[in-house]
Amino acid sequence: MGEDFLSALREEFDRFTTAVATDSGEWIVKGFIDVYRNIYTISVDTKVISKIIELTLFPVLARFAEMRNYRLILSEYQNHYPDMTFVSEGGERIAVDVKSTYRVSDERVNGLTLGAFTGYFRQRASNKNIRFPYDSYTAHLVLGIVYSRSDDVIDEQRIYNLDELHRIASVVRDFRFFVHEKWRIASDQPGSGNTKNIGSVKALDGLIAGNGPFSAFGEAVFDDYWQNYLTADMARAIDSEVRYRNLNEYWQWRERIPRRHP
Repeated sequence: MGEDFLSALREEFDRFTTAVATDSGEWIVKGFIDVYRNIYTISVDTKVISKIIELTLFPVLARFAEMRNYRLILSEYQNHYPDMTFVSEGGERIAVDVKSTYRVSDERVNGLTLGAFTGYFRQRASNKNIRFPYDSYTAHLVLGIVYSRSDDVIDEQRIYNLDELHRIASVVRDFRFFVHEKWRIASDQPGSGNTKNIGSVKALDGLIAGNGPFSAFGEAVFDDYWQNYLTADMARAIDSEVRYRNLNEYWQWRERIPRRHP
């Protein structure tokens, strides 16, 4: 069912683009409006941009679920996994996380965080911080959005009115969508910051094609790698050494030669 769902979701990319961008590629969202019809510009804060993009895509995803006979269940809490659960008529569940990142060059992006590698990821029958147990999902997908930041200088202190809407520059533009199983775009390094999250590949071509370092070995290797991965703090807490820091060291830790996934 996962592959059929993937193919169907990819058919929605044109609708996703229409939902977030003008014909010229500019973001349709210009700012926030209050009851007095004042418009406040949006900053380039990635968390704000990501949330607004998710909200603008929701009607398209809800329509997709209805047309394909899926029940759509949203996360009850901001920090719970996944953003959306699609349930088929037969009761199969597919996890979909909506993630966005910006280009840092023509070839690279800032990267995504793909969920925790502790907690529910290791305790796969647990309901903590997850809508349903991890093992109850048929597939874990990432619906990704890549965008470029605008070169225009945004005056965040200026307040506009509706008649000046055309004067407000969009803070992001040039959207590109992709959807892959999480393991296909995962890196062998944690995501940014000190949170225990899985990072993504940062090469744009690899992200779009789903060609991360685990794509050659399969989901089982991805699971084993991240279920056994220890940060320095985690290792100290259990009086252990860091087992490995990358995929090459993982193979040495496992004491076997990597075999390519058929």
